[in-house]
Amino acid sequence: MSDRFYVESSAAADARGCRNACGRLVEYWPFTMSLNPQAIAVTAFGVVMAAAAVEDFRRLVIPNLLPILLVVLWPVYFAFVGPSLYGALASVGCALAVFIGGAILFARGYLGGGDVKLLSAATLWAGPAETPELLLLTAVLGGVLALFFLMPFGMQIAAAARGMLGQPPIATERGLAMPVPYGVAIAGAALIVTLHPYFD
Repeated sequence: MSDRFYVESSAAADARGCRNACGRLVEYWPFTMSLNPQAIAVTAFGVVMAAAAVEDFRRLVIPNLLPILLVVLWPVYFAFVGPSLYGALASVGCALAVFIGGAILFARGYLGGGDVKLLSAATLWAGPAETPELLLLTAVLGGVLALFFLMPFGMQIAAAARGMLGQPPIATERGLAMPVPYGVAIAGAALIVTLHPYFD
C-alpha cells in the first residue's frame, strides 16, 4: 500500500510540476498560446517580410502582393496597440512621407519600386515613434549589404546562394558585381523594429 501511495504521489507531483512549467512558458511566451488577431497579424507580418527578403535576393523583385498584404494586415495589428485617430493619421502620414521620399530616390535610380513600397508599408507598421529607428537601421543594414556585395567573396557567396535557388547570374550594374537587394535590409530592419517589443 505504501509503495502504491508513493507512486501515486510521485505521479501527482510530476503532473503539478508539468502544469507549473507549462504555465510559466505560456506566461513568458511573447504571443501566448491563444490565437488572437494581434498574434496572427504579427506572425503574418514576419512571414511576409521574410518572403520579401527572399524574393528580392532571389530575383531582385518584390511582388506587389507583399506590400499590399502588409497594408491590409496593419489595421488588425493597430487595433491592439493603443488605437487612436491621431495615431492612425500619424502612421499613415509617416508612410506617405516615406513613399514620397522613396519615389524621388526611385526616380534618380537609387531604389527600386518594390523597395519603396515595402519600406512605406514597414513605416506604417512602425508608426511615428519608431520610424526614425526604422529608417536609420535600414540605411545601416543597406550600407553593410552594399559593402558585402562589393567584396569579391561577398559576390561569390551571393552568386552561389542564388545558384542554389535556381537563378541565373545577374548582370553588373553601376559598377557593382551584383545589384544590391535592398529589400533584404528593409525587411531585416522592419522585423527588428516591429517585433523587438514582443521579446523584451
